[in-house]
Amino acid sequence: MHTPLRLTGLSWYTRSRTASLRSAPRRGGRTMQSFRVVRRESTTSARLGLLRTRRGIVHTPAFMPVGTQATVKSLTPEEIRATGSEIILANTYHLSLRPGPQVLEAVGGLHIFMGWDGPILTDSGGFQVYSLAKLRQVTERGVIFRSHIDGSLCELTPESVIDLQFIFGSDIVMPLDDVVGYGEPEQRQRDAMERTHRWLRRSIERFQERTAKMSAEERPLLFGIAQGGFDATRRQQSAATIAALPVDGFAIGGLSVGEPKPLLDAMLAASLQALPEDRPRYLMGVGAPEDLWRAVALGVDLFDCVLPTRLARHGALFTSSGRIDITSARFKFLTAPVDETCDCYTCRHFSAAYLHHLFRAKELLAYRLATIHNLRFIQNLMQKMRAAIAEGTFAAAWEQFLAAYQSTENALEEAVLLEGEG
Repeated sequence: MHTPLRLTGLSWYTRSRTASLRSAPRRGGRTMQSFRVVRRESTTSARLGLLRTRRGIVHTPAFMPVGTQATVKSLTPEEIRATGSEIILANTYHLSLRPGPQVLEAVGGLHIFMGWDGPILTDSGGFQVYSLAKLRQVTERGVIFRSHIDGSLCELTPESVIDLQFIFGSDIVMPLDDVVGYGEPEQRQRDAMERTHRWLRRSIERFQERTAKMSAEERPLLFGIAQGGFDATRRQQSAATIAALPVDGFAIGGLSVGEPKPLLDAMLAASLQALPEDRPRYLMGVGAPEDLWRAVALGVDLFDCVLPTRLARHGALFTSSGRIDITSARFKFLTAPVDETCDCYTCRHFSAAYLHHLFRAKELLAYRLATIHNLRFIQNLMQKMRAAIAEGTFAAAWEQFLAAYQSTENALEEAVLLEGEG
């Protein structure tokens, strides 16, 4: 087995395979109904759904904790499950560099490697190449970049990204996309969108080749990623393009990259307008509580974000009344839990004063207990949204949340989102 990403060992996937791709069996569409809308909320576009994967059902709207390097930092799989998480996200870029596909193939895949038996969605790594790479070159073939670990020259192509995720055993596979940041020139945004569409078609061909002999129950799901930068017309064009292709779900990428919140909302709404309702919609990289409510109201079904876990490691904890800094001196003598309305392990067993002490003393347990709390807070939030949609009270529940929760967007949030890894 050759080293997948290193340019010194490219023969596994980088030699031309045009002939084999042209002869690969094509499928006209999806092989099973993987998503069902159970109920639509009457006053908003929020919807309750069931997403079927080969490793279980995901109740939507759902939030995926980020396990970038085969771990949600500081938590065991049992602790992740106890927060109410049904599906997690891992990252192709990071896993391909370390431990590498050879290791994951040898141990039987990502699920066995990390001890998680639920569904896993693996991001393609396009955003990480954009945000982390010291040197990158985007071509029609793919992306060449320097590893952030050792500086070695690496390459990702649409085909190699699909191959890697099949080695990992991913349940939801994401294609390589060309990600641009806020403020990029208009032509760069357009070129990236069009390249993302061409790469998706190549990804679909490779995915169909890999799944040709799989049953519906064995087959992973493939999502397409809509881009378009920060122009509403392009956003709709991109969404319509991927909606016409044989994919199992739609991801909305290229947002939450430094743009103002009103612009994010406008671009999200434009994308959603062009997407059909029969498949799940996944908003990538958004996880602040107030943002989750707004996106669900617009009709988003899936989310991932590093924000809850990264904030936790900085001592920033979500509560029903807003975010707090547990390192603040005002918590030194507080014998009550961080949030008396929270049912997480941390709040049921420890005081705010104890967490304050752990963070001030830089004890490792601080990160674990804080992460448990923040993830459970977010999963409780998603459960409340699902219940409100089922009961037809989503708008009222959203209003009640906003009345109690004080938004605390600040420099800390921006800083943690710029950190290199989940």
